Amino acid sequence: MSNLKLGVDVVSAHNLMPKDGQGSSSAFVELYFDGQKFRTTIKEKDLNPVWNESFYFNISDPSNLHNLILDAYIYNNVKATHSRSFLGKVSLTGTSFVPYSDAVDLHYPLDKRGIFSRVRGELGLKVYITDDPSLKSSNPHPAVESFLNQDANLAQAHAQTVPNQIPNTISNHRAESRHTFHHLPNPNYHQQQHHSSAPAVSHQATKHGADEMKSEPLPPKIIRMHSASSSQPIDYALKETSPFLGGGRVVGGRVIRADKTASTYDLVEQMQFLFVRVVKARDLPAMDVTGSLDPFVEVKIGNYKGITKHMEKKQNPEWNVVFAFSKDRMQASVLEVVVKDKDLIKDDFVGIVRFDLNEVPMRVPPDSPLAPVWYRLEDKKGERVKGELMLAVWIGTQADEAFPDAWHSDAATPVDSSADISTLIRSKVYHAPRLWHVRVNVIEAQDLVATEKNRFPDVYVKAQIGNQVMKTKTVQARTLCSLWNEDLLFVAAEPFEDHLVLSVEDRVGPGKDEIIGRAIIPLSCVEKRADDRIIHPRWVNLEKPIAVDMDQIKKEKFSSKLHIRVCLDGGYHVLDESTHYSSDLRPTAKQLWKPSIGVLELGILNAIGLHPMKTRDGKGTSDTYCLAKYGHKWVRTRTVVDNLCPKYNEQYTWEVFDPATVLTVGVFDNSQLGGKGSNGNKDLKIGKVRIRISTLEAGRVYTHSYPLLVLHPTGVKKMGELHLAIRFSCTSFVNMLYIYSRPLLPKMHYVRPFTVMQLDMLRLQAVNIVAARLGRAEPPLRKEVVEYMSDVDSHLWSMRRSKANFFRLMSVFSGLFAVGKWFGDICMWKNPITTVLVHVLFVMLVCFPELILPTVFLYMFLIGIWNFRYRPRYPPHMNTRISQAEAVHPDELDEEFDTFPTSKSPELVRMRYDRLRSVAGRIQTVVGDVATQGERFQSLLSWRDPRATAIFVIFCLVAALVLYVTPFQVVAALAGIYVMRHPRFRHRLPSVPINFFRRLPARTDSML
Repeated sequence: MSNLKLGVDVVSAHNLMPKDGQGSSSAFVELYFDGQKFRTTIKEKDLNPVWNESFYFNISDPSNLHNLILDAYIYNNVKATHSRSFLGKVSLTGTSFVPYSDAVDLHYPLDKRGIFSRVRGELGLKVYITDDPSLKSSNPHPAVESFLNQDANLAQAHAQTVPNQIPNTISNHRAESRHTFHHLPNPNYHQQQHHSSAPAVSHQATKHGADEMKSEPLPPKIIRMHSASSSQPIDYALKETSPFLGGGRVVGGRVIRADKTASTYDLVEQMQFLFVRVVKARDLPAMDVTGSLDPFVEVKIGNYKGITKHMEKKQNPEWNVVFAFSKDRMQASVLEVVVKDKDLIKDDFVGIVRFDLNEVPMRVPPDSPLAPVWYRLEDKKGERVKGELMLAVWIGTQADEAFPDAWHSDAATPVDSSADISTLIRSKVYHAPRLWHVRVNVIEAQDLVATEKNRFPDVYVKAQIGNQVMKTKTVQARTLCSLWNEDLLFVAAEPFEDHLVLSVEDRVGPGKDEIIGRAIIPLSCVEKRADDRIIHPRWVNLEKPIAVDMDQIKKEKFSSKLHIRVCLDGGYHVLDESTHYSSDLRPTAKQLWKPSIGVLELGILNAIGLHPMKTRDGKGTSDTYCLAKYGHKWVRTRTVVDNLCPKYNEQYTWEVFDPATVLTVGVFDNSQLGGKGSNGNKDLKIGKVRIRISTLEAGRVYTHSYPLLVLHPTGVKKMGELHLAIRFSCTSFVNMLYIYSRPLLPKMHYVRPFTVMQLDMLRLQAVNIVAARLGRAEPPLRKEVVEYMSDVDSHLWSMRRSKANFFRLMSVFSGLFAVGKWFGDICMWKNPITTVLVHVLFVMLVCFPELILPTVFLYMFLIGIWNFRYRPRYPPHMNTRISQAEAVHPDELDEEFDTFPTSKSPELVRMRYDRLRSVAGRIQTVVGDVATQGERFQSLLSWRDPRATAIFVIFCLVAALVLYVTPFQVVAALAGIYVMRHPRFRHRLPSVPINFFRRLPARTDSML
C-alpha cells in the first residue's frame, strides 16, 4: 500500500462575510478529497479566523492524483438552529499539488456556490504531497462528531454531492472554469518531460512523421534569401533551406513524408553510429611481477580509437562506458576491443575481441537495450587466453538513449582521447537552479552597546548572502536604539547553501567600522510566500563577533537585539537574462505556474564555413559546440573536434508557457582541450541566434541557415552559418489566446514593483549565481558562455547602440511624419482632385461624427488584410543596418568593447568624455525646448504676462459665447476648411496664434 498522503494546512481566513446578524461569523472549514472529509474547529465571532490546523488524506491511487479535486468549504455555525450557512469555497485541482519542500501558504479568493451566493474574503491554505510513513490519516475532531450527528442529513447529502463532482470534472469544466485553480502541469507529465530532456529519449510531443535517412542524403537546397532591407548585405541575410530530415524533405515549412516508419527524431538528419558498451571484465591474468594488473580497454576501428580509464590493481574491473563511432567515417570492417595493462614504459597486451561489422545487429528505439554478453579473450593469433570481457555492440542512431553520454569518434581530440577529456566534449542537458528573491526588512535595533562611551554610535546594518552585500543608511543612535525600516533585496538559489549574515556596525571614522553584533539566519528556515501578505517580524539576538572569556559570557545575560522581517518572495519572476530576450516569465513559486501552451522542438543540424578560432598542426581549425537556452533548461551538443563544417544532428524539446519568450542558440569554440593549463582559457564565442516564439506559426517546420554575426573591435564579421530546424506545436490554442490578455510578468511585479536600479542589481546577481551553479556541472558551462547567452552587458553604454535606438524611434514615428507630409500637401493643394475628395470626406465625418471611429477601425482592418499577403514567412534575425554596425566608427567600437571601469589611457578617456558631453549638450537643448513650450502653455493663465493673459481670457469668453450659439459641426467644418484653404489665401508669415504663443514667457529667465 502506498504511503503517499495529501497534507492540507488550514492557516487562516480573511475578511469573511458576516452571517450571524450581529456583524460577525463563527467559521469552520470542511475539506473533501477522494471520498474523505475532515473539519476544523469553530472560531466564534471572528471574521478573520486563524486555525493553523493540519489534516492528512490518504491517496488511494497516486496515478490518478491529477484527476482528483480538493474542495474546501467555509461555513458559519448557527447554534440556535443547529445549522450552518455558506461563506465560500475553494477548489484545487490535483495538478497544483507539490512536494512539501515546494509548498508555501497561499491565500485563495473564495468562490460562490451558486449564482445567488454572496461571498467575500480569502482562505489561506498550504497543500502538499508527502510520503512520510510516520504520518497517519487525520481523524475528525470530537466536537465535530456531535455536530455531524445533529446535522446528519445535510452532511450526508453534501458528502454525496461532492464525490459525484469528481468524475464529472471534464464535463463540467466550462461551468467550473472560473472557480478552479490550475497552477501546475501534471507532475507525472512533467516528470516524463524531465526524463525526456536528454536527446536520446523520445519526447511526448506531437508526432509529425519521420523517415530513416537515406545512405546518400541530398544536400540542402536554398529556396530563397530574405533581407530586411535592400541595404542589408545579401551574405548577412537569412537563407531558407530544403533539407532531407528524419520526417522527409522539408519544402516551404511542410514535410513531404516518406514511406517508412515514423521516428521521434524527425527534425534532424538521421546519423548511424556503431555503439560499443564496455561493461566489465573478470578473471584477467596477472601481468606484473607483483601479481597485479592495471587494466584498461582500447576500442579501435580504422584510425579511430577510444580508451577507458585504467583500474589500478584490479583483475575484475568495471567501466560501463559507451563508445560511438560515426558510420560515415568508418574505414574498416573489423572492430577490435583490446584489453591492456597500464605500464610506465609500454602498455602490455592482455587480450582482444574482434567483431565483423557485417554481423553487428541494428537497434532502433523504442526497442529494449541490447543485453551485454561475456566474450572470451583471445591473443593476437586468435587462440583463447585467460579472462572474459562483457560487451554490447550494436548499430543505432542519435535517438539511442546511450548517445548523450557516449564517447564520440567525431568528437575525438588528437590531443587526448582518454576518458578524462571525454567529459568535456559530450552532450549535456543542464537545469538552471530555481531562484528566489530574499527580502530583508530591517526595522530597528535596541540595546546597542557602543564601543566608545564618549559618543553616540553611528550605526548601520550590513546584510550578506554569499558574495552579495547590502547596507542600510547610517543612523546616529542617541538612545542606543536605531530605526531604519529599509528593505534589502537579494537573490538565492535552491538548494540554499549560503546563510543570511546580519551585522550591526558602528562607523568610528572614515573607512573604519567596528562590529557591534552579528546574527546568522539559515535560508532554509526562512518563511516562503507567493503573495504580498504581511510577514510577522521577529527579534534576533546579536552575538559578539570576537571570542571572549567563558566566565564573562556567563556573567553577561544581556545582548543587543535586531528587529527584522525576512521572507523568500516566490511571487516574482527572477530575471536572470536581459528583459528584451526573456525565455521564461513564470514566478518562482510552482503553485502559480499555469499549464503549458505548447512544445518547442529544435533540431541543431550543422554549421557551415566556420571561421578558424585556433591553430593546430600549422592549420586553422575549431572545436565547436552549440548551446541552446530556453527557460530553466540549457542544452549543449557534443563538441565536434577539428572541423569547420561540423554536423551535430541533435534534437531537443522544451515546454512553452508564454509565446512572448525567446529561444537563444549560441556557437562556441571549446578551449579546454589543449592539455595542461587549458582550463584557464576562455571558450570563444562564434555567434548566436535569437528566435521569438510568438513569430512562429504553429505546426510549421522552419529550416533556415542563420548567419553567425559577431561584432568585433574591427567591425561586424560573419563567422559562419548555423543550420537549424524549428517547430512550435500548440497543445492548447485557447490557453495561448488567453495568455495574450494576461500581464507579461507575475502579479507581484505590479503589486510591489521593483525600481529600475533594483532590477539591474538583482539581474546581475542572478546571472552570477546561475553561472556559478552551471560551472559546477560536468562538463561545466563557463562563466563567459553564460554571460554571453544571457546578454549581461546589454545595459552598458554604447554610442552605436544609442544611435540604433534613435533611428528605431524615428522609424516608429516615420508613419506619423508621412501623414503630416501628406496633410501638408493637401493643405498646399499639390493634387487638387485629392484635396477636393479629402474636403468631401471631412465634411461627411463632421456631419456624421458617429462614423469616425468605425471608419478608423475599418481602415486598419483593411490594411491588416492587405498586409497579410506580404506577411513574414521566416523568423526575424539580426540586422546589421538596424544595429548600426555597418558604418560605425572604429573608435566607437573600441569604446563599446572597453571594460567597466575603463582600462584606456587618460587622454583617450578625456576625448571620449568630451564627445559624450557634446552629444549630451544637444539632448539637453532639445529637452529644454520641450520644457519651454510646456511652460508657455502654463503661462496662458498664470498672469506672468498680464497683457497676454488678459487677451487670452477675453478670447476664451468670446469663444465660449460663440460656441454656445453655434452648432459644433459648423465650427468644426469652418475650422477644417480654413486649415485646408488654398495657398492663394495663405501668407508666408506665421499665423497670429503662433506669433502670440511664441511671445509668451517661460522659465528660461530663471535659469542660472
